[in-house]
Amino acid sequence: MAIENHLIELLPRKERLHFLAHCEPVSLVLAEVLCESGAPTADVYFPIEGFISLIAPVEGHPGVEVGMVGREGMLGTQLALGVSTTPLRAVVQGPGAAWRMGAKAFRAELVLNAPLQRLLSRYVYVLMTQMASSAVCLRFHLINPRLARWLLMSQDRAHADSFRVTHEFLSYMLGVRRVGITAAAGSLQRKGLIEYHRGHVTVLDRSGLEEAACSCYAADRQAYAKLLS
Repeated sequence: MAIENHLIELLPRKERLHFLAHCEPVSLVLAEVLCESGAPTADVYFPIEGFISLIAPVEGHPGVEVGMVGREGMLGTQLALGVSTTPLRAVVQGPGAAWRMGAKAFRAELVLNAPLQRLLSRYVYVLMTQMASSAVCLRFHLINPRLARWLLMSQDRAHADSFRVTHEFLSYMLGVRRVGITAAAGSLQRKGLIEYHRGHVTVLDRSGLEEAACSCYAADRQAYAKLLS
């Protein structure tokens, strides 16, 4: 498996090879639950092709997405903070390959690997920024720009113009009713920005979709580029 996770690639060669020696390649399966809120963390994941939704649980509701992890990041940052559980549920949103490491091995690696510690401290900050943006977005922004932002984030991590997503999944990811998703997707489609058919989205006009998205999308990208470019 080629190294394509950005965090791993940023490690110095010696530390990177040592880190990879303790990883195993795995496949992320669509809709697979990688961890549950409040459960002990068994493994950490560094996606290469797939991407993962971080979902805050809501009583009586499937939950709301507050973050997304692709090859730019990792799942399991709480271990870097000395915490063994997470308040979030992690669900595979895009299938693909990833590196996986057991929690015990990861803790040991953190002790030995100072560059990894520094890198993950920066990534935790970036993830906090993304979650804060999601909270603001959910409260203050309209569904059309929020949907545009979500589609751009997904495209970035899918590394393809087309990817699979259903109205039902989008409705609870964005915390709105399915009829709202239908209307927003229809609006973006009429403008020639996307094509949506039977659960598959194709981004037709990337620049136009960026213009349609709320400011949260650009802010998230800037935060990542500033600290982890």
